[in-house]
Amino acid sequence: MDARTAPSALFQRIEASFLRQGLMQHLGARLLRVEPGLCEVALPYSERVTQQQGGFHGGAMGALADIAGGYAALTVTAEDSEVTTVEYKINFMAGFKDGELRAIGRVAKAGKRIIVTTAEVTHVAADGKESACALMQQTLVPVPKTY
Repeated sequence: MDARTAPSALFQRIEASFLRQGLMQHLGARLLRVEPGLCEVALPYSERVTQQQGGFHGGAMGALADIAGGYAALTVTAEDSEVTTVEYKINFMAGFKDGELRAIGRVAKAGKRIIVTTAEVTHVAADGKESACALMQQTLVPVPKTY
């Protein structure tokens, strides 16, 4: 979403769900971009997301990738649906401190019964330098909205 324009209906739909994500709110994650088949989420470095050595915790990286892929999947489902993760596999390629993580989720295949997504997690340092952090592949299923 460009800050100079009004949010699209798709962005608003995804944002409404994202804001109900207690974990993402607790960790300080932000929804950055939503397009059909794509979602980008940022997670700033803080004491809430670290492991004992001071780097981003793998669980925080996995949660961020799961959210980015999940919301990418939600962009291709009916408005009366949600999605639930069935499984994901993540490869951690490097650890980082400070800055923020950004995860871009993309739909690889959207079927009626399952949706397969990928997510790339990148570390963005204070100087703007970007480095690969993790890669995820995920399987989700559409489920009826219950709220």
